[in-house]
Amino acid sequence: MLKRVILILWMSCVATLSFAQNYPSKPIKVVIGYAAGGAVDVVARTIGQSLSTSMGQPVVVENKPGAGTNIAVKSVVTAEPDGYTLMMAANALAANMSLYQPAPFDTERDLVAVSLIGRVPVVIAANPNAPFTNVKQLIDAAKGKPNSIAFGSPGNGSTPHMAIELFARAAGIDLQHIPYRGGSPAITDVIGGQLPLVAVNALEVLPHVKSGKLKVLAVLSPNRSAIFPDVPTIAESGFAGFEASVWYGLVAPAATPKPIVNRLHDEVQKALQTKDVRERMNAVGGEVVPGSAEMFTQLIRSERQRYAKLVREANIQPD
Repeated sequence: MLKRVILILWMSCVATLSFAQNYPSKPIKVVIGYAAGGAVDVVARTIGQSLSTSMGQPVVVENKPGAGTNIAVKSVVTAEPDGYTLMMAANALAANMSLYQPAPFDTERDLVAVSLIGRVPVVIAANPNAPFTNVKQLIDAAKGKPNSIAFGSPGNGSTPHMAIELFARAAGIDLQHIPYRGGSPAITDVIGGQLPLVAVNALEVLPHVKSGKLKVLAVLSPNRSAIFPDVPTIAESGFAGFEASVWYGLVAPAATPKPIVNRLHDEVQKALQTKDVRERMNAVGGEVVPGSAEMFTQLIRSERQRYAKLVREANIQPD
């Protein structure tokens, strides 16, 4: 009986290794939970193009927006764990387990981290006619008229929303949150003067800052942004420790064979070293973040804990 069990296990290992050695033999699908044209979409297509070249198979990006990215996550969780269905995930992957009840999925049980890709900082931007040009002036204005200054975000529980809630608590101010279904409509209303502030990632405000339709008060990154070199960081504005970035990384169904996960991780790491990928990430205000799959796993875990605390204390509800 023992010999039979050993034989079965050996044959299973051989089959897995053989499958991994022939991987990939068909197109790879990368699912994202956001509409085409956004930051996650840009990052997914940038990495997908590099992987397609290095792995010899097309990498197809499939946009599945809705339910705060939960529709996309569930489609990957239930996909065949063969390395042909991946997800380019962002912060919502960690936040949604607390934001939605009952939790729609469990990242540690249902998914395996492949590789962190990079980060794009959150920024606080304002209408050019808003009566504040920096964080100190914003705080003074907010303290003068509590809950009178509104800010838009891509939605309840989004990374920018969470970041501003943390900042406001630290600054001792009350801001009125106006959730939108994505960063673009929030930006449109700030440009139009319907509200003075918006919190989104740097990529989404870049063209509007260049055209003079928005001004950036602060970037929520540890260092100044390459695309906004004259804008102070949130730490330089007096609030060290409140940095916030939108991070991006590849995940796969939990049962995906380890050799395939390792192959994908190695290919992503090679892509992050290429001049083209680095330049394209830098052009949208981001930075590549090479590292181990274990590092990405730990990031998701720590972000999950951080968001759980904020969702509970601020009573944040999903859209």
